[in-house]
Amino acid sequence: MKTPNLIVCDAAGSAIEIPELLMAVSSNGMLQRPDDRSIIHLPKSGVLLTLPSRVPAGYDPVRGRFVFVKEYCGKPVFAAAAFLPPGYVQTFSSAYREMEGAPRLPLYCYAAVGWMNNRFYAAGNRIDRQFRHEIPDESLGTIDAMAKQMLKRHSHNRLVDHLVNNCVFTYRCPNACNLVLGRWECPVPVSRVCNAACLGCISRQPKNSCVPSTQHRLRFVPTVAEIAEYVVPHLKHAANPIASFGQGCEGEPLLQTWLIEGSIRNVRARTKRGIINMNTNASRPALIERLCAAGLDSIRVSLNSAQRDFYHAYYRPKDYSFDDVVESMTIARRNKVWVSINYLIFPGFTDSRAEFSALKKLLKKTGIDMIQARNLNIDPVWYSDSLGISRQRTGKPLGMVNWINTVREEFPEVKLGYFNPTAVMVRSKG
Repeated sequence: MKTPNLIVCDAAGSAIEIPELLMAVSSNGMLQRPDDRSIIHLPKSGVLLTLPSRVPAGYDPVRGRFVFVKEYCGKPVFAAAAFLPPGYVQTFSSAYREMEGAPRLPLYCYAAVGWMNNRFYAAGNRIDRQFRHEIPDESLGTIDAMAKQMLKRHSHNRLVDHLVNNCVFTYRCPNACNLVLGRWECPVPVSRVCNAACLGCISRQPKNSCVPSTQHRLRFVPTVAEIAEYVVPHLKHAANPIASFGQGCEGEPLLQTWLIEGSIRNVRARTKRGIINMNTNASRPALIERLCAAGLDSIRVSLNSAQRDFYHAYYRPKDYSFDDVVESMTIARRNKVWVSINYLIFPGFTDSRAEFSALKKLLKKTGIDMIQARNLNIDPVWYSDSLGISRQRTGKPLGMVNWINTVREEFPEVKLGYFNPTAVMVRSKG
């Protein structure tokens, strides 16, 4: 396949093709030309982004080198990127150079993008074929109507009010939308606080980060009764139901272990159907053990790296260490609880040889069941500078497509995907 042409954006945010230049991509700051395996048609639900104060890079086939383009047809232009929808992993980042004083980018992924045959192309690879988080615009009317009905059914339930008015109506959270539609994963936020200060936290950012939070955090602690009131009917009647503690609109759910424990026991006394999951930083092994005993079916542990120092640099834990996280995963597997890692993908680092070696050691040590490969939503330069992961330190990477294929070849027992497991998956593994 031919290489797509370079796409840039003008000051108004309109996309402009530069036919004289080919698409360039970035792997942790190193410019490259994309290969056929690493680019796809931009998915219908993908979003084109403008990167202000970033000078786009393209490849000049005549001169045989990469060039930076500040202007086109006498007008200033800026770098463009694609935000990929759930189920897609970015293979390369947008290629650009920051201008002096450039503001930090909001918390999105910034996949490289190009134009060919009247279509946008993006640097990505589909990692999961399920459509759980794809909410078409034509469904929003139905979702809103059912959300209002749910509010009426649970008129005194603060948590339902939060999930509908904050998560459905304000943010169009896919899990919250699926809750009101009566299918798949049901969100159960419980914690107002956290014991980490993640660099890319989507619900709480300090003012000096100069990056806005993308979601408002939960402002109260729900009761067991409020949780069970809507979780029980969801697990009883929804298609492939999952109830998940630990959402983007809260802190760390383990800090509400006793609430979660009571909720699990209450729910399981009324229905055995579906999966009870927790998305967590797995910071407290003893509490993980306690929840496993209460009936937790699966956990998803968030990791940006399988290397201790890089993990600490991103999560900035307050009262735990990477060793605690590893111990928690080991404990959960010993209790026959499904363990996934929410592995945050950053091209050029995730697929570096040192990181892949550390990941393989972690997989062998813990015996986890699944890697949920999810794009790290963060300004690429901010992340690279904060962790000190320059190309000189990480070396030549495998390439994300090679990384995906190698994981599947070397660890066929580990599922590689995006979404939390269903009951069929969990109970088939044992």
